[in-house]
Amino acid sequence: MNNIPKKLLGGKRKDYLSWDEAFMLSAVVSSGRSKDPSSQVGACIVGKDHRILSLGYNGAPNNWDDKDFPWERSANDHNHTKYPYVIHGEMNALLNYKGDSKDLMGATAYVTLFPCSNCAKFLAQAGIKRIVYLSDKYKDTDDNIAAKICLDNCQVTYEEFPKELQRDIIVSLLPDKGINDK
Repeated sequence: MNNIPKKLLGGKRKDYLSWDEAFMLSAVVSSGRSKDPSSQVGACIVGKDHRILSLGYNGAPNNWDDKDFPWERSANDHNHTKYPYVIHGEMNALLNYKGDSKDLMGATAYVTLFPCSNCAKFLAQAGIKRIVYLSDKYKDTDDNIAAKICLDNCQVTYEEFPKELQRDIIVSLLPDKGINDK
């Protein structure tokens, strides 16, 4: 087995990040790239072998200059708000993945905000089997309920990132006004 004498082996560090902590931290860091003044959402997709496959954050579509993007949450005309145009973090993570789609089968998505119903459909369709979320701010909305119905019927599990694992480093990196508004 191991030919290294026991007395030469050192003890490993005890306060290292768990896999879930490391991947949620990656999602949080990714959310920091969002230009959205009211909502920063990040996603990290991880394969069954604990390798990061892709990252994403909510933002404007490619080639749409962020400074010319309608970041408003409300306006007289819905087309002057961000909602018809913004690409959610989960969708960006799926679109950013350039590998073989079979690698997504059985993968886990770490997200800073529970997915909307559209993102839930796309994550399920891509083969994601587990979602770990940091916040479920919209848990009582019709869209959130629809997302959960979809995930349940597609056998995608979802779980809140445990409060006891929300170390200071994760919380300290959340962007101002952070994860709570898509």
